[in-house]
Amino acid sequence: MKSYTITVNGNVYDVTVEENGSVSAPAAAPRRAAAPAAPAAAPQAAGAAGSVKIEAGAAGKVFKIESSVGTAVKRGDTILVLEVMKMETPVVAPQDGTVASINVNAGDMVEAGALLATLN
Repeated sequence: MKSYTITVNGNVYDVTVEENGSVSAPAAAPRRAAAPAAPAAAPQAAGAAGSVKIEAGAAGKVFKIESSVGTAVKRGDTILVLEVMKMETPVVAPQDGTVASINVNAGDMVEAGALLATLN
């Protein structure tokens, strides 16, 4: 399944599209489109990616980036937060290390298994 945000005549709809082509939309009323945001900055990277990959456990939207490249983290520290099914889900460091790259930006839609960040 893939999730999309579609704007029609100023109304914003969150839709989920399944591989077989069926479409589902929430029963809630449409929301108003927000003013266009400034372009997102490029993902942070410090040279080559680190050896420890941090991947998305589920499809969702990158809600917030909590760490930056070069930050020392302990096992369990939050690297970033995903919004999955309207719930904020922290993505944590699997081990102690240093953030080598952040491969997404806040607001990006990601699929399950997508590379989010790396550690050294």
